[in-house]
Amino acid sequence: MRDIRLPRLSECMVFFDFDNTITFFDVLDDIIERFSVDREWVAYEKAWEEGKIGSRRCLEAQLKSVRLSRKDLDTYLSLIKIDPRFHKFIAILKKEGMTPVIVSDNFTPVIKAILEKNGIKGVKVFANNLKVSGDRLVPSFPRQNKSCSLCAHCKRKTLKGYVKDKVILYIGDGRSDICPAEYSDMVFAKGGLLEHFRKTKRLCMAFNNLEDIYGYLRGLEKW
Repeated sequence: MRDIRLPRLSECMVFFDFDNTITFFDVLDDIIERFSVDREWVAYEKAWEEGKIGSRRCLEAQLKSVRLSRKDLDTYLSLIKIDPRFHKFIAILKKEGMTPVIVSDNFTPVIKAILEKNGIKGVKVFANNLKVSGDRLVPSFPRQNKSCSLCAHCKRKTLKGYVKDKVILYIGDGRSDICPAEYSDMVFAKGGLLEHFRKTKRLCMAFNNLEDIYGYLRGLEKW
């Protein structure tokens, strides 16, 4: 993370993780645990947590155990609530002519369905792809970095390809956020991402919920 002067909000691009950042829990983990027909997903989760496999291999293996029709998936996603403060973010960023961007190791159709059910429009989403075939969820990973097996979606690569001459503000909580956060100029962190930044003595700002960050961005708007 580079040392920079305090920017105006209009000079920034704001990137959000999705699970545990905009939502109150990890939606993808809950789908796997709730709709799997066996417990094989547990071993893959442990292997991923221990760094033995990357998230693509983990997700591919875990989703093989999930049985979920499109109708049941839609019903499940319709019940997911997001942090209501995210609406305030949309308003302040759009006021500055900015498009909020979500970068996630979840799946684009899942994220877009949840946003739509919560009345959120005009947000750019970069994530993995997912199709429903009968009662099977079939993933694909067009945003993986082929030279790195850590993440299914290389968020850092997405940031580098999307941002042009802007200050990068990154908001996240987990392992898949480490690489993009280290590339960013300003980082808001909680959970595993916060632990990593503290362990490596990197500068970041801790947050509990989106209200903490909203107040900071309002300050940048007036800077």
